[in-house]
Amino acid sequence: MNFSKPLIVLSIGLALAGCNSDSNSTTDKTQPAAPFDLTIAHVNDTHSSFDAVKSSFKVAKTTVYNEFGGHPRLLTKANAYKEEAKTNDDSILFLHGGDAWQGSAYFKLNEGKMNADILSQMGLDAMALGNHEFDLDNEKLNSFIGSINFPVLAANIDTSKDADLKDQTNLKPYVVYAFNGNEKELVTDLDNLPEGKQIAAIFGLVLDDMPNIAPNTGDVEFKDMVESAQSTVDMLKTKGINKVIAVTHIGNAVDLDVASKVNGIDLIVGGHSHTLLGDFTNLGLSNNGTYAKMVTNPDGKGLTCVVQAGEYAQAIGKTEVSFDAEGEITRCGGNNTLLTNDEFYDDAARDAGSKFSDQETASVVSFIEGQDNIAVTEEEAKLRAHINTKYKPAVDAAYGNVIATVPNEINHERRPGDGGTDAHGSDVAPIIAAGQYYWAATPEVEAVSGLKADFSLVGAGGVRTNIPAGEYREGNVSLELLPFSNFISVVPVKGSVIKELITSTVTETLPEGSHAGKFPYGGNLSYTFTENVAGTSGTLSSIDVNTGTLEAPIWVELKDDTTYNVSMNSYNATGNDGWTALYEAQKDSTGRVDLAFVNGELKAFAVDRIEKNGDKYKVIYENESIDCDDEAVRCDTDAQAVIDYIAAEQQTLTPISYETVTLNRIE
Repeated sequence: MNFSKPLIVLSIGLALAGCNSDSNSTTDKTQPAAPFDLTIAHVNDTHSSFDAVKSSFKVAKTTVYNEFGGHPRLLTKANAYKEEAKTNDDSILFLHGGDAWQGSAYFKLNEGKMNADILSQMGLDAMALGNHEFDLDNEKLNSFIGSINFPVLAANIDTSKDADLKDQTNLKPYVVYAFNGNEKELVTDLDNLPEGKQIAAIFGLVLDDMPNIAPNTGDVEFKDMVESAQSTVDMLKTKGINKVIAVTHIGNAVDLDVASKVNGIDLIVGGHSHTLLGDFTNLGLSNNGTYAKMVTNPDGKGLTCVVQAGEYAQAIGKTEVSFDAEGEITRCGGNNTLLTNDEFYDDAARDAGSKFSDQETASVVSFIEGQDNIAVTEEEAKLRAHINTKYKPAVDAAYGNVIATVPNEINHERRPGDGGTDAHGSDVAPIIAAGQYYWAATPEVEAVSGLKADFSLVGAGGVRTNIPAGEYREGNVSLELLPFSNFISVVPVKGSVIKELITSTVTETLPEGSHAGKFPYGGNLSYTFTENVAGTSGTLSSIDVNTGTLEAPIWVELKDDTTYNVSMNSYNATGNDGWTALYEAQKDSTGRVDLAFVNGELKAFAVDRIEKNGDKYKVIYENESIDCDDEAVRCDTDAQAVIDYIAAEQQTLTPISYETVTLNRIE
């Protein structure tokens, strides 16, 4: 999309500028009264995807199996944008919308050290602080931030009480750059801005309910997003800075909301909702909403442009923003580009017999060259070699035994309807849910827990990958698919609580661009949710429990007053990520049991209740608590449950034969 402000508005704005006695007069003294064009290259939610992601797209009706992205491919494209800007003497920034951490075996093995190494070679100018940057502890986060060569931004946090982060100078509320064409310099003294240069500020914004999303936040305090954004913009304006960019990790729907409530943000470069903005139906993919959408500020005059670039380092965004002489945005346009390799197959298994011929490959490449949202991109050779030599051997060795063969790739989308899916959404999440129910209901586990599971629930955000065709190994589950090392909890709760949980979490994912990580999928449970106000609300129209087997289900309506034993990962079981109904049900007392391995033996840990401290939930155990930092303790029973299920029951791994979730949207 390209936006241009009508000429009449520009003329009025310029005429009024001479009569204005507010902070714009300060701006006139420090910055040249001339238009300014700025290019922004951006990524977000890269999640340690240093290797390419196996994927597919369509040319006409032909499905083409390929690979998208990876950091070496991102670097090639980012460098191309920078070289183009250098040739044209254009100003350019390269920004990251947060969540560089987690998501692959590389992160599991290196805990942020590899991220610091690779990201420091990408030429970034700034990165938003994401929620997954808190997945380890603040000591490791502090080490990461202190070792990278670009700043991490968050204007709405206070780290002064946190022992690890309080003295971290590379974690900043904002940074300011001065531009003279392609030349760029960091500005550190806002009271003495360089004269004769264009000045732009970039500030960071993170979720203000972060402790509920990322429990390992230490003593960091999180402030209101809107209030912090407005006060930051106002401060920058008083210093004479009239071009302000926010790099955020709050989700596309929240970006749009913030833009409608804050005056003076020119551009929001977002993350968190994994939204690949733009129309990709030309590739047989989805139309994911307007790229470079313009939002009117609360003053009714200012405009904010909003962009985001998907997930897992598969695409890069490029936005071109124009400002008038007063620093008002006059144009914002661009698009996301998926970065593909040039080795194509007609089968997801990608065996030698299914590889495209030279002629077929040339035809696909020709098609790609005619599109503006996909590009054949070579990997940057030096970075690829560095990853292959230093990190890849250890990762390859960590994958363990083959547990299944996957005939065709199994797709995961968080919310039904996204990514070209139907009303039933992910085919991966129901497999995980089935596995976690199956495992918790086995006689061996029941003998330890004392509770026979009735069904399971899985939050879509905990599922991190598709299941690719070919051999499937233990490490594909524990290192990639379910990498968070959560333990399984079995929680006795009434049916009414489950209904409230599903209704609230599904409702919160209905708005376009919303963060859908909390969307629930069931194992041995089936439900239908019917939207009645588009993007706003709906009704849980049916919900049933399976009293038969996973292979031959017999569905019986879930009863409000019946207590069910529900298996799920400990993160969601505690009420995190908006699963608040479970906290409410356990805040006074609970019969919940958590399951982890201690010295190789499965052990049950009885929970007394859940306490809330600020925005954080804390599990209070009856006696002994689980210490996942103890070398004798293995906490990843969520992944082990799925490994055991697949190895025992799904050695030829295919989607569950019946649907467990139906989301009926208003057309």
